[in-house]
Amino acid sequence: MLTLHGFPFSNYHNIVKHTLLHKNVPFNEHIVYPGSPELTAVNPAGKVPAMTTEKGTLLSESSVLVDYLEDAYPEIPLYPTDADDRAQVRRLMKISELYLELPARRLLPAVLGKASIDENTQNEVRAALKRGITALKSLAQFSPYLTGSDLTLADIYLRYALSIPKLAVPQVLEWNIMEEVPGLIAWDAMMADTDIARKIDADREANTAEFMAYISSRS
Repeated sequence: MLTLHGFPFSNYHNIVKHTLLHKNVPFNEHIVYPGSPELTAVNPAGKVPAMTTEKGTLLSESSVLVDYLEDAYPEIPLYPTDADDRAQVRRLMKISELYLELPARRLLPAVLGKASIDENTQNEVRAALKRGITALKSLAQFSPYLTGSDLTLADIYLRYALSIPKLAVPQVLEWNIMEEVPGLIAWDAMMADTDIARKIDADREANTAEFMAYISSRS
């Protein structure tokens, strides 16, 4: 059976976990944290998520993992069949990561460790987020999903990419980016209102104390 290595508090772990659950792929969830010997044994970079396939192949990086799942388990597709449409889905996935998740991640030390974020960093984060917001306004259809009537990996990616902006940006920048994109709040509520999303959110909540203890042990 396939094994997903990571921890439920991680949004990147949850992107892959949601994909597995949506595709009805049986898997074991191996709870492991960055930098641990257990994790570096399956991913030399020491990052989550990682995966051991049914053949025993070791893989890492969330985008690689979801593409692998799409190739290996195509029965319930999360990419369109048309090449241009598939590229649009990947475009939204990349925008979600580069211009929403990664900039907001720079604010996490203020949220998790009470560190101060200097003004230059705040301005850089704000500028990057504005790029992501502008792109979403232009590209997202919300009809009801990002690219139309079918759920795709763009929806799964954005749902979990937004978890850090929703957590950190209001606290540090006093800015609710969810209000900047018409239709985003309703889409986010729709994405949360599924059995899969509820399970992942519950698992994340249950993992919070253990993850915070891990963070404290490394500080």
